[in-house]
Parts: sequence; structure tokens; C-alpha cells
Amino acid sequence: MLTLESQERTKVAKTRLLRSQGLLPAVIYGAVPETLSVSVSAALFARVWREAGESSVISLVTTAGDKKVLIYEVQKDPIKGNPIHVDFYAIDEKKEVEVNIPIEFVGISPAVKELGGTLVKIIHEMTIKGLPSILPHEIKVDISALIGLESQITVHDVALPAGIATVMNADEVVALVSTAQEEEGETAPDISSIEVEKKGKKDKEEANAEVENKK
Repeated sequence: MLTLESQERTKVAKTRLLRSQGLLPAVIYGAVPETLSVSVSAALFARVWREAGESSVISLVTTAGDKKVLIYEVQKDPIKGNPIHVDFYAIDEKKEVEVNIPIEFVGISPAVKELGGTLVKIIHEMTIKGLPSILPHEIKVDISALIGLESQITVHDVALPAGIATVMNADEVVALVSTAQEEEGETAPDISSIEVEKKGKKDKEEANAEVENKK
């Protein structure tokens, strides 16, 4: 299990000052008596986050003892994209938790490879629940089931690991095959016909002008 050390953080601590020191402000809530405000090394957190994702339990060292937590939510800088705040969710290892797990699309779709369709990925993560010890890093979705141009994969079709269930609507579409016409949507107006109409009108006006001149 990955371990990450934290330091106690007072509520009045300036987050900008913490970040300038290479620290990341964070909170711990869930299976704890009260919400804890802490800070962690930004560099070490980035490494742990890459390895654990949001579904692996990590051991967070605090002044109140080691806590088993999930990286529940990461706020990012809207411009730079780097983490600026973290929510850690303290877990009870005997109770199920609900988390969002990224989807990994695997396989080859016959409708895409042989029929010229386009794979459209509707959702990129699934909300699942299960005991923390068996949460998967990702949910694999096999797109080889997409064999026709109207094929689709719903939440109901996704095979989940033993002990894992989803709280999503079973009919929600995960991925489908689209044709070029469907992607383009409505066809653009025929500009050439508009030009012809304008040209015809102009020719008629010029002809009328010549008749008037002859008079």
C-alpha cells in the first residue's frame, strides 16, 4: 500500500503561501470524528496519484494517526492543470464506498474496421460501489461487441469484477458507432442553386433594362 505523509494545517493558513512552499492544501473527511485540514507535498502527491488513481486505498500519515483513504477529488488550476487542492476520503474497510472509475476501451470494433463507422465514446468513467479492498483501477469495455452501424454498448452490457456493482442507469449508453452522415448532421444549403437564382434574376433585370433602352 502506498504511503503519503501529511502535516496539520490551520484553517487560517494561506493556501497561496503553502503552494509556494511546494505543499498542497487538503482535507480529510469520511470515517473520521471530524474533518481534518492538512497539507501534503505536491511532488509526492503527484507520484502517489499516478500510481493509485482514485480507487486504490493509500495510507495517509497524520498527527491523529495513519488513515486509510481514497483520493476522492482533486481540484486543478484551470489554466495550468496542476492540482491545487485535494479531498481525501477516510474509509471503513468493512463498508462499501461509491467512486468514479475511468473506463478503458479495449478490442476492435468490426463496425469501425470493416464498415467505416466511427467509434463514439459517450462516457469515460463509471460510478461503482464495492469494498475498498477490491475496487478496480479501471473498467474495461470491449468494443468488439460493436458489429453493426447501429450497435451500442450500455451500462448493462459492461462486465464488472466480482463484488462490484454500478449505481448508474442500466440503459445509459457507454459507446456507439456513428456514420459519417450522422456526424455531419444536417446537410448544408446548396450554395450553387442560390447563386444560380441570383444570376437568373440579374439576367432578367439586365434584359428588362435593354428593353427600356430600346424604347
